Amino acid sequence: MNQKPVIRKIIADYHSKPPKKWIERNLQLPLDINKIVTVTGPRRSGKSATLELMAQSLKFSGIKPTQILYINFEDERLNIRQQDLDTLLQVFAEMYPNQDLSTCYFLFDEIQNVEGWEKFVRRVYDSVSYHVYITGSNSKLLSTEIATELRGRTLTFELLTLSFNEYLRFKKFENDQQDTASLAKNQSYFMQFVQEGGFPEVALLPETFHKNMLQDYFNVMMYRDMVERYNFTNLSVLKYFLKRMYESVGKPLSVNKIYHDLKSQNYNVSKNSLYEFLEAAQAIYMCVEANKFHASILKQELSEKKYYAIDNGLLQALTYDFKDNFGLLFENMIFLELRKYGYKCYYYKDKKECDLVIQLPNGDLLPAQVCFDISNTDTAKREYAGLLEACKAVGAREGLIFTESHENTLNIDGTNIQIVNAALFFRGRTIEL
Repeated sequence: MNQKPVIRKIIADYHSKPPKKWIERNLQLPLDINKIVTVTGPRRSGKSATLELMAQSLKFSGIKPTQILYINFEDERLNIRQQDLDTLLQVFAEMYPNQDLSTCYFLFDEIQNVEGWEKFVRRVYDSVSYHVYITGSNSKLLSTEIATELRGRTLTFELLTLSFNEYLRFKKFENDQQDTASLAKNQSYFMQFVQEGGFPEVALLPETFHKNMLQDYFNVMMYRDMVERYNFTNLSVLKYFLKRMYESVGKPLSVNKIYHDLKSQNYNVSKNSLYEFLEAAQAIYMCVEANKFHASILKQELSEKKYYAIDNGLLQALTYDFKDNFGLLFENMIFLELRKYGYKCYYYKDKKECDLVIQLPNGDLLPAQVCFDISNTDTAKREYAGLLEACKAVGAREGLIFTESHENTLNIDGTNIQIVNAALFFRGRTIEL
């Protein structure tokens, strides 16, 4: 099939359409870095909008619209294979024959959908223009191909669903006010955020549509990104595994236990298949991993890991077990917030448990507990005990406790403990630990 007419129309449509009003995200892509800029993240997290915003910034800086080639490889009109990729450049050059391609910007959205894309991107960068931007929603595929074909040529950014700060922006709420009414509104939006998550489209829609949209997201991720891409065939076992994975939020996931549970129910499945499900779920950003903290890297890698859902809304789309379990929803949200701000987190478990060990930019470690409501005396004692043991184990003299609304500072046995209201802590555009 001759793709040239379709490509020509797609390019012409993009150059003729009026700019869309996008809500600004915290991630700002560099405009002139001379690197292949890669943006990874889950489906519907806003990667396309981020590219569009960057293109608008280019135009404001003086770049002509015709200097920008934007192609969304999920456009149903395209049926491009690896051998057809060069047609994009041919059509673009034919449409604007007097244009110097080395000054142009090439924006390829969800290019992972074309097998062999990495060789094409490398050739564009090496022989056409340094200004190349790509996005994709499969972290393993992109990282693997980037490491082999594009090494030394890339700068990678991760765009997850909305942070709480961005969520407030999408709700058009000025969150820097300190009056009683504004603080109460901030707290109300925070509870909504904990329950519905931060997919941008969901945040903009009336609540009556949230459930259906989130279930659609889950189905697309499972059927298109997992079943079709990885050729999984045992759908009932796959869905059961994903449900169990999400139900384990806040606890180490035992693939071995899930395997034996399935066998006891007469399901014919191999343990390797379950590990493949887990690897695929991570690759497509259905979940993110937290290692157990250990001084030995080997023991850390071999220990059981925790897995958090990529978004609280997606978590609730699959299972309603969390509907009234604010504690686990809260922990999932806190872990994701920290990751969105670039912090790597572990969990601690020995005699006691501590939810998080946060690695700071300077390499120091900051233990933190996540406790929705710490007003109960027994709950507070348990949280303090786990936090103090973790502080001693990692050599930290300070610890954090994230709560839904409490704030306090105390010192126990020489360790400073800061209890923070997460709704206030995460409302800023940046956070400092």
